[in-house]
Amino acid sequence: MKKWLKSLALLVSVAVFAAGCSEGSGGGSADIAQEITVNAMSEPPDLDPALAMDTTSGWVLDHVFEGLYTKDENGNPVLGAASNVDVSEDGKTYTFTIRDDAKWSDGSNVTAGDFEYAWKRVLNPDTGSSFAFYLYYLKGAEAYNKGEGSVEDVGVTAQDDKTLVVELEAPLGYFDELLTMWTFYPVKQDVVEENSAWSAEADTFVSNGPFKLTKWAHDSEVVIEKNGDYWDSDVVKLDKVTYKMVNDATTYYQMYKTGELDLIQTLPSDVIDQEKDSEEYSEVPYFGTYMYMFNVDKEPFTNEKIRRAFTMAVDRETLTKNVTKAGETPAYAFVPEGVETPEGDFREAGGAYFEENAAEAKKLLEEGMEEEGWTELPEVSILYNTAENNKKVAESVQAMYKDNLGIDVKLENQEWKTYLDTTQQGNFQMARMGWIGVLVDPVVILDYYLGDSPNNRTNWVNEEYDQLMADAKVEQDPDKRYELLHQAEAVLMEDLPFNPIYHYTNNYLTSQNFENIVYPVNRYPYLKWAEKVSE
Repeated sequence: MKKWLKSLALLVSVAVFAAGCSEGSGGGSADIAQEITVNAMSEPPDLDPALAMDTTSGWVLDHVFEGLYTKDENGNPVLGAASNVDVSEDGKTYTFTIRDDAKWSDGSNVTAGDFEYAWKRVLNPDTGSSFAFYLYYLKGAEAYNKGEGSVEDVGVTAQDDKTLVVELEAPLGYFDELLTMWTFYPVKQDVVEENSAWSAEADTFVSNGPFKLTKWAHDSEVVIEKNGDYWDSDVVKLDKVTYKMVNDATTYYQMYKTGELDLIQTLPSDVIDQEKDSEEYSEVPYFGTYMYMFNVDKEPFTNEKIRRAFTMAVDRETLTKNVTKAGETPAYAFVPEGVETPEGDFREAGGAYFEENAAEAKKLLEEGMEEEGWTELPEVSILYNTAENNKKVAESVQAMYKDNLGIDVKLENQEWKTYLDTTQQGNFQMARMGWIGVLVDPVVILDYYLGDSPNNRTNWVNEEYDQLMADAKVEQDPDKRYELLHQAEAVLMEDLPFNPIYHYTNNYLTSQNFENIVYPVNRYPYLKWAEKVSE
C-alpha cells in the first residue's frame, strides 16, 4: 500500500487497493456480505446539500447524491447525472443534457428543473447557505444572494426536463470539477417544500447517488445502502455502508483492531509508529490547513502584533514530529503544497510568510500590549472541537505559549455541531479550524477569508484582499491569475487573522478484506467502487 504520494501536484486523488484473496473485482466474493463499517467520528451536522459545510456531512453526501459531474477512480471530473454537455466558444455557457436513466431514490426521474431549483435555493438569502459563494461564478448569482438582484437573472435555466443551461460571469477553467462539490447537488423540490426537516431523518430523505440513506440513529450511526435506481448501479459492489460516530481515538482504534470497524482515520498518535509498517496503514496528502482562527473583534486579538506574537510562538516542527506524527507539513502560509503553476508549485513559489521566533514573539507581545495600554494581557482561551488530536495539539500549543510568551491560556472543547454554532456566532477568542479545498486550487483555500464569506468567523475584512480575489477569478491569463492570488495571500498573511499550524495529511488503517477504496486528496474515502473480497 502506498505510504506517501510524492506527485500530489499531478493528482487530484489516488486509488489505494488493499490486497485481497481474490484476483480481480468480484472474483471469489459472491458469497461474501458486501458491507463495510467506517468511522465518521461525529454526527453529521447537516445532510442538506445546501446547508452542509463540513467534511463529515460531505462524506455522506458524496455517497448519496450526484451532481452533473462526478469523479472517476483517478479523481478526474466526468459526467454524472448529465449525459452530455456543450460549451460555448467563449466558455461562458454550458448546456447540459440530463441522463434518461437518472433517477431519484424514490424511482422518479431527475430533471433539469431539479438542478435549477437546487442551485437557486442555495442562493436564496432566506436559505442561509454558508457555501452560496461557490455559485457566484454564475451570472447574477452574487447579486441575488446579497439581495441586490432577482432570481430570474441567475444564470441557471431548465429549458425542459432534460436540458439545463448554465451561464457564467466569466470562463472558468475548473468549472467541471467545481460542479462535483455537494453544494451543486440537486434536491427534489416537492420533497423539500413539503417538509422543511426532510434531510433530518432517513425515512424522508430522497437522493440520487449510488447509495441511499436508510438509517440515521442520531449520535450513533448513519447507514446507507446501494441505490438500485442509480443509473450506474452495476459498478456499486457494496450493499451497505455503516458510519459509526466514535470520537475517542483510543476507542475507535480498538474497535478497528477487534474488527468492529473496517476503516479508520486519524489514528491515535501513540500508535502511529507501530502501525506505519503495516500493509493496512496509509498516509495520503489532504489539501487543507489546520489552524487557529483569531476573533479580531475580541481582545487581545484586536491587535495585529499580538496575533503575530501568538503565531510566531508555536514550534510547528516539534508539534508535527512529536505530537501529531502523521506526516503533516508545518504551515507558514495558508495555501498548501500541491498546486502546479507556471512557476512550479504555488506554495514553493510563494514561500513562507513568517518564521518561529520566541524572542521576537515576546517582543511583539510587549509592543502590542503597550499600544493597547495594557499592563496585563486579557485572559485568553482556546476553543476546539472534541477529538483526541485536537486536544493534544491544543495542549501542546498551550505549553508553548507558557514557555515562549509566559502566558497561561485556558482550553475549552465542544462537540462538533455545537462548536460550529459557537464559532459562527463569534463566541470565541481563538478557535481551532480546518479548511479543505473542494478542488486543488489556491482560490478555494483563500476564499475562506473573504470579507463576506460565512465561513470567515474572524470578523476580519480587508477590501484589498477581496478585490484581489475577485480579480483573480475573472483573470484568464494563468501567470497573472496566480500572481493575483499570491498578492492576496500576502495581504492575508500580513494582517494574520489566523494562526496556520500545519498542512494536513490523513492517515488510515483499512482492512485488507477490501479492494478499490479511493482516497482523494480533498475528500474522505470514496466507496462507490469498493468491494469486500474476503472475510
